[in-house]
Amino acid sequence: MKQLILSLFTIMATISISAEDGHQLWLRYQPVNKAQVVCDSKSPTIDIAKQELETYYPGARIALKLDATMPDDDGYRFDGSTLSARREAGLLYGAYALLRGDTNMETHPMYDLRLLNHWDNLDGSIERGYAGESIFWKQENKQLVTFDSQLIREYARANASIGINGTVLNNVNASPKMLTAPYLKEVKKIADILRPYGIKVYLSINFATPMALKETVTADPLDKSVAKWWKKKVKEIYRLIPDFGGFLVKANSEGQPGPGDYKRSHADGANMLADALKPYKGIVMWRCFVYGANHKGEDRVKQAVSEFKPLDGQFRDNVILQTKNGPLDFQPREPYSPIFDQIKQTPNMVELQITQEYLGQSRHLVYLAPMWKEFFSQVNPRSLRGIAGVANIGLDRNWCGHHFSQANWYAFGRLAWNPTLGSDKIAREWLQQTFTTNADFVKQMTAIMEESRELCVKYMMPLGLHHIFKFDHHYGPEPDGFIASYPLEWCPVYYHKADKQGVGFDRSSKGTDAVSQYRKEVARKYDNIATCPENLLLWFHHVPWDYKMKDGSTLWERMQLEYHEGVIGVEAMQAIWRYKMRHYVDEQRWREVDERLQHQVENAREWRDVCLKYFGQFANGK
Repeated sequence: MKQLILSLFTIMATISISAEDGHQLWLRYQPVNKAQVVCDSKSPTIDIAKQELETYYPGARIALKLDATMPDDDGYRFDGSTLSARREAGLLYGAYALLRGDTNMETHPMYDLRLLNHWDNLDGSIERGYAGESIFWKQENKQLVTFDSQLIREYARANASIGINGTVLNNVNASPKMLTAPYLKEVKKIADILRPYGIKVYLSINFATPMALKETVTADPLDKSVAKWWKKKVKEIYRLIPDFGGFLVKANSEGQPGPGDYKRSHADGANMLADALKPYKGIVMWRCFVYGANHKGEDRVKQAVSEFKPLDGQFRDNVILQTKNGPLDFQPREPYSPIFDQIKQTPNMVELQITQEYLGQSRHLVYLAPMWKEFFSQVNPRSLRGIAGVANIGLDRNWCGHHFSQANWYAFGRLAWNPTLGSDKIAREWLQQTFTTNADFVKQMTAIMEESRELCVKYMMPLGLHHIFKFDHHYGPEPDGFIASYPLEWCPVYYHKADKQGVGFDRSSKGTDAVSQYRKEVARKYDNIATCPENLLLWFHHVPWDYKMKDGSTLWERMQLEYHEGVIGVEAMQAIWRYKMRHYVDEQRWREVDERLQHQVENAREWRDVCLKYFGQFANGK
């Protein structure tokens, strides 16, 4: 019987479905060439909206209208015959909403800033990139090579279709060359392509750029020659790009230069840049990912609050603090960063990681929207000024390496517009547009996507375990990782602290007291081992191996169960794709996803086996 079923699936798979390589993303519209679209206004942005609807909208007639009575944001309204918006970009966003099937609605974005952060280097490589090289930057024989303008236009269209309105074009570990004339000319060309799609460009900067370029003798932000250099450079940028958005800055973190090099504060550095940008309405996004030398011996997850809370209220009004969703580093599960509780007078924006640095990279199917929804359930979305996502885009033909990694780009855009959307709704939208509207396919794959992140946590680091990855590349398990020449806080053994007594990092009031950085009701919950959520137990507590969990099992029994459940779940995920989904999907994408799912199963088993063997030597008293 089993062989017969397999044969039937093989026969069904031979039914002709046109091969696809994934390059079209979720924009696989078929031309209808039916709609008559009228608009009293004309502009490059409106022309794009009009052309998209004329080509792909199935209705007969639609009017586009700029309405000055609507809220002054990127929102839009559709009443069945007229698409209205205050801004031109709103008409474009509304057009794409109609094409994905949204009708009879009015919607407005929660955030004005909905940005991608590209960690792209000027040589074309991408830090934490798993889908090929940069779409923006390339060098041949150490010379800058111009980008593919058509590819950038396709990138712009994809972002506009999900409401993303800004992009940082280069790595936060920025090269001083970024602000030299040859590169700024390329930025101008990119900006000219993105502008009609409602997208502003921003740049990451190296704080010591004027000194590195030998145009000043210091990078001290309180030195007048330095401030003068930045004002002149900003003027040069806006002359080329009148709608330039501003700077993203990583300073005094992981070896990057910053104001601390001159015994100045983050506020001193950010304000100097903010003053240069202010006349042009530009902003500074100053990252709070800071840890290391100034905090010797302090729990790494406490260091950002220690650094920035004393400065709250000292920043210019065009400075925004950009903080990762968790206090450590994009782990499969973290509590939210207490920065969002502690910083009250300075605008905050959250940084999410779309590229799956710690979640199987582009080899694993892990849908991240449930993780981001978890963050928004802990931090009030309305308390934030904006949202940034570290992009997972590269030169791979399908943009993201794994076909299902495209869903994370899509989900980021949809949640950046409306963080109250359900992750399951977003998954269904993406599946219907990317693969097929078949109800059986959409139902089963939505369930798989919704479960995938929790499975990843289980087969990697359940119950609050964190940062036990292999060094540097962060792929695969290494719970015994320790290199004496590395800072201890880069080593896995620092984070799990396994011994014969138990496992976990004591951040309670009896340990490092990291719990005290949270608002009172949350601090009380995390501090008490009995009320701490079990999925964060080992984040906040060093727990005995025989500790009784809520289900009656011991901690060690539960840990073993979690690892096994994670692997079994991924095996089931692969089996459903292999034996039930093939006849719904074109052969190329089916095969490419199947290959990666097989690898994911193998890697999940490696995680389980390595971790249980390692922790077992402590739990079993050996």
